[in-house]
Amino acid sequence: MTSHLDSGVAASRQSVSADRSASPNHDLGWLVLRLALGFLLVGHGTQKLFGWFGGGGIEGTGQFFAMSGFPAAKTMALVAGLTETLGGLGLALGLLTPLAGAAVFGTMLNAMAVNSAGGFFMMDQDGGMELDILVAAGAVALALAGPGRFAVDRFLPVLRSHRLAYGIAATVLGAVTAGAVLLVRN
Repeated sequence: MTSHLDSGVAASRQSVSADRSASPNHDLGWLVLRLALGFLLVGHGTQKLFGWFGGGGIEGTGQFFAMSGFPAAKTMALVAGLTETLGGLGLALGLLTPLAGAAVFGTMLNAMAVNSAGGFFMMDQDGGMELDILVAAGAVALALAGPGRFAVDRFLPVLRSHRLAYGIAATVLGAVTAGAVLLVRN
C-alpha cells in the first residue's frame, strides 16, 4: 500500500515540476504571440464578416471567393470570417487553444492555395503567401506548445495541463478540413 502511495506522490511532484518548468519569460512570450496573432486575425475576420477596417463584408468577400474558385462563395466567406474571428479570439484569450490554432491553420492553408499564384513574397505582382505561412506557423506553434500560463485554458480541467497530443490532433484536424475545402474548390 505504501508503494502505491509513494509512486502517486512522486508522479504528482513530477507533474507539478513539469508544469513549473516553463519560466514566466516563456509564458509572457506566448502571451505576446497569442495577442498579436489573435487580434490580427480578429481584424481580418471582421473585415470579411462586417466590412470593418476597409473590408468587403460578406458580399465583397463572397465575390472574391467566387473569383478564386470556391463554390457557395458567400457561405465560404462566412465560414472564413467566423473562423478567423473566433479562432483569433481563442488564440488571443488562450481559450481552447489547440482548436483555435487548428482553425487558423486550416484557414491559412486555404489562403496559401489562393495566394500562391501571386508568388511567395507580398511584394510580388499579385501579392504572395509569406504572411499566410507566418500566421499558419504561429497558429501551429501555439496549438502544439499550448498557450502558456496566462490563458483561459488554465481554468479548464481538460486543458489545464496542455498535452502535445491535443495539439497534434487539432493540427491534423485543421489540415484535413482545409484539404476537404480545397478539394471542392474549382
